[in-house]
Amino acid sequence: MSLIHSLRPGGKHGLSSKETRDPIGYAVAALSRLAQSDVLDRVGLRKQTEKGVFTVTRAGFKTATTASRQFARAGRGGSAGARPTSAPRTGVFDLTPTEDEQMLVDVVTELATEVLRPAAAEADEACAAPAEVLAAGLEVGLPILGLPEELGGISEERSAVAGALVAEALARGDMGLAVASLAPGSVATAIGLWGTEEQQQTYLPAFTEPSGDASVPAAALALGEPSVLFDPLAPATTAVRDGDRLVLNGVKSAVVRGAEAELFVVGAQLDGAPVLVLVESSTPGLEVVADPGMGVRAAGLTRLVLTDVSVPADAVLGATDGTTYAECVRLSRLAWCALAVGTGQAVLDYVTPYVKEREAFGEPIAHRQSVAFMVANIAIELQAMRLLTWKAAARAAAGKEFAREVGLARRLCAEKGMQIGLDGVQLLGGHGYVKEHPVERWYRDLRAVGVMEGAVLI
Repeated sequence: MSLIHSLRPGGKHGLSSKETRDPIGYAVAALSRLAQSDVLDRVGLRKQTEKGVFTVTRAGFKTATTASRQFARAGRGGSAGARPTSAPRTGVFDLTPTEDEQMLVDVVTELATEVLRPAAAEADEACAAPAEVLAAGLEVGLPILGLPEELGGISEERSAVAGALVAEALARGDMGLAVASLAPGSVATAIGLWGTEEQQQTYLPAFTEPSGDASVPAAALALGEPSVLFDPLAPATTAVRDGDRLVLNGVKSAVVRGAEAELFVVGAQLDGAPVLVLVESSTPGLEVVADPGMGVRAAGLTRLVLTDVSVPADAVLGATDGTTYAECVRLSRLAWCALAVGTGQAVLDYVTPYVKEREAFGEPIAHRQSVAFMVANIAIELQAMRLLTWKAAARAAAGKEFAREVGLARRLCAEKGMQIGLDGVQLLGGHGYVKEHPVERWYRDLRAVGVMEGAVLI
């Protein structure tokens, strides 16, 4: 029996009562909906990847964004809405996942193994995530994982640890598809964390209660910019006040699923401080340009060009003094660290049996000290990356300052993640250079950790 089916409500591993669940328990209960869905049966794992909104060619594409959804405006209210809190974790330094957290990881890992991994190669080639893969992520509740019940989410309290564990588990299937699946949830989480009551009532229902034939909207954080030595805390994109409006100008890069996104959270300078601004895709002056990268290609990366884009002054998300923006960057970096850990684990899981089975000069190459030491180093560095990432997530979940921990984790994950990818390719020899094996794709994906900033947020 698969783990997903063992998590059916009332099953052997099911949670029997609300009183016995911790915050992650609610997430597990909601994720068990996958067992009742036929989504895994509907996914054609061997089928040619469906061409979605676009396929990036060598010439790329360039298009104006279009209106595909009208977000219903709520009554005005300038005060911040209900902000989801994080559940404090007990213990001096215990990063062991709880039983419910481990159940959550197991469910998402099965999703990554059965859905993401088989579709990854064709999605990487097409530079787009298949519709079936995105639908599978929606059915397990990925877009609302970071929202509390009071805002339409699936847990009593928000948990950065749960977000990190989910990102890591998904990346073991494929980093690009993981980013594509997590992107809408990053925007929903940002609105839940920092949005006013009006903003929450206007935008969150589209994520938590899609009506009719409408699905959860594609949405993306847009913090990165295509400039040399880009400093994410000092964006070049500007937001200038014009009466009761803000006028935005600039270019954002590495915007996930930008061609189909209906809502963006754009980083810009306002009155000398970086802020987050909500921009709907129907706003005049927006243009999307293909921006395929070396890795994470399945995420459908694009550039977002803003030319005299006018939005209401109350479209700013959170504080205007730069604190909200800085927290967003830190949480996004934490997410990328978790993605690096998951992809690094995929590399280790793949090369370990390979070196034991591959023979040279009449014996497995694992018998060579140089090979054995390289695999051991991957395991050592991977565990260090995981512990730093989990510690940063635990401090964020406890409401403590975590800037230092995120900085350390990002430095290690960016450096050692690339080394793990390189060593994985080296261990496979000539096979590591060809697309028959997925390690070359994981190597390209891992190089993104040091340059990506705002595609995902925990």
